Amino acid sequence: MDNRKCAQEIYELVGKRENLVSAAHCATRLRLVTNDNSKVDMKKLEEVEGVKGVFSSNGQLQIIIGTGVVNKVYDEFLSISGMTAATKADVKAAAAAKQPLPFRMIKALGDVFVPILPAIVAAGLMMGLLEGMTKIWPDMANSGTYQIFHLFSNAAFVFLPILIAVSAARVFGGNIFLGAVIGMIMVHTDLVNAWSVAGMLENGEKIPQAVVWFGLYKINLTGYQGHVIPVIIAVWFMCLLEKKLHEKVPEMIDLFVTPLVTVLVTGYLTLTIFGPVFSTLEEWILIAVQWIIKIPYGLGAAVAGAIYPLTVVAGVHHMYNTVEARMLSTGKNTWMPIASSANFAQGAACFAVALKTKNQKFKNLALPSSLSAFLGITEPAIFGVNLRLVKPLICGMIGGACGAAVGAMLGIGATAYGVTGLFGFLTCADFIWQYAIMLAVSFAVSFTLSWFLHHDKTEEDGEAAEEAPAAPEITCESGKVYAPIKGNVIPSAQIPDETFAAGVLGEGIGIEPEEGVVYAPFDGEISSTTDTKHAVGISSPDGMELLIHVGVNTVAMEGDGFELFCAEGDKVKAGQKLITFDIDKIKAAGYSTTTAVLVTNSDDYAGLEIKEGACEPLDCVITLRTDEPAEEAKTEEAKTEEA
Repeated sequence: MDNRKCAQEIYELVGKRENLVSAAHCATRLRLVTNDNSKVDMKKLEEVEGVKGVFSSNGQLQIIIGTGVVNKVYDEFLSISGMTAATKADVKAAAAAKQPLPFRMIKALGDVFVPILPAIVAAGLMMGLLEGMTKIWPDMANSGTYQIFHLFSNAAFVFLPILIAVSAARVFGGNIFLGAVIGMIMVHTDLVNAWSVAGMLENGEKIPQAVVWFGLYKINLTGYQGHVIPVIIAVWFMCLLEKKLHEKVPEMIDLFVTPLVTVLVTGYLTLTIFGPVFSTLEEWILIAVQWIIKIPYGLGAAVAGAIYPLTVVAGVHHMYNTVEARMLSTGKNTWMPIASSANFAQGAACFAVALKTKNQKFKNLALPSSLSAFLGITEPAIFGVNLRLVKPLICGMIGGACGAAVGAMLGIGATAYGVTGLFGFLTCADFIWQYAIMLAVSFAVSFTLSWFLHHDKTEEDGEAAEEAPAAPEITCESGKVYAPIKGNVIPSAQIPDETFAAGVLGEGIGIEPEEGVVYAPFDGEISSTTDTKHAVGISSPDGMELLIHVGVNTVAMEGDGFELFCAEGDKVKAGQKLITFDIDKIKAAGYSTTTAVLVTNSDDYAGLEIKEGACEPLDCVITLRTDEPAEEAKTEEAKTEEA
């Protein structure tokens, strides 16, 4: 096959460079993300020499080429298109772009807030330390040192719109300095400080107003200190306008016209429309959240504490930063106790697993993950342990609900956001003992439930993959494939993947694994591996080519839960360990663990005989048939010579 010709035809049929977002490949497929799949000629793609099938899945155009060849076609494709190999970040970004609008909006919020969290955390911790020190030394509040450090701790909150504007401009692809100008406009000293408005109204003072939009209505000339949504909306519009102007304005005057028009138009719309409208919407959201938290007996907070870990799993928990930032501008952050209870409870559930498990590898994973959660970083505990085992996740949700209810009834509030767990004591200086009670309740409930409900699943299902017993030594016979995995053998037609089931990549079997280790199925040479470690190709001395693909669509796990013990070109012996994989992690990610074992050049043989049912490593599971007795297989020339 001409790999470059194949890549060239694919490139043209997918709409060329202007329709391509990213390009990657797995063990068998070229995976492309396109701007518009309707511009792809699917029918002609299937007719390209070397292409064995085409379909669209999960926002990706998947072109099936086959093991050992797809990487060569991919290299040629990159050369022709001028694209670079997609990184993990590129793939995630491209996939995110295909998500529904609400998910993209929540992701954008997270992208805006994550970079500025260190500034907010530093300011919040400093504020908590100052409050704690003034309780010990009351006279300190009147000192010049206190005034200086109070200025430091308050700066990030006073100028929060500027921080948000710069970060938002980076996320939306605009000029970050123009974004900063929009943020500055919203907190300009010519506007009445937003935190001074309430005092002015109490004293009967009038808030300055301006008549706008040709006398249609008036607006209050107040700043937007502490506001979040209006800033993000304003900068999002600014970035759209700036990009359009760059496209339309001649290059000769672009440097002058684009910044001027961008700031003038965006600034005016911000103070007259975006600010008034979206600040009102923000107030409604804040009122709704505070109402939920204040539901009697902490019931609303309990519900929020229970579902908080699920939003972490979904990756949308950064949306709470909007609520917390607004809460801080009006007083104290009462959402923080809910998040802290939920995080601490997940750590407690994970800690119970760490103490109870007898599997040393799992203990080594669970213990540091739980300690991380106690300090406010829960992803290792949730994704590494609790979600995989399910029961600890549920126990943590119950513990988080109980702790959040207690925190709401005790009226706990924080002086920052982005800080939970044990560090939360620093931002809850006015509620030290209440905060301690809340964490204790979260820990006790979650730990106790997890201790009694969790059973050492890793021990029941066998030790970790690398601790699995070694496969027996055998003498390989030509034309035979020995089981690479312990499990249950099924026909390849029953594999839950249309490509494998249809035999596009060759005939073979599927194995439903009982242990997470893949052994070499015969003596041979590794012909291909994948960066995501989930698949390997192996060739036998007599020309048989085999693909072992662990799970279905597990390429999306990007190597998480997999470990590879071989490299392309390695000579291997039957029974040699090639891959280990985490069965629970694959299931938790929502993928089938059924492993495809396919003879990719099965067309070279008359047929395959397979042995279904339970198998141990290196049981014979596939026998290749040639259906040519030795006498008949001789060539006419050989028969003549013999005569």
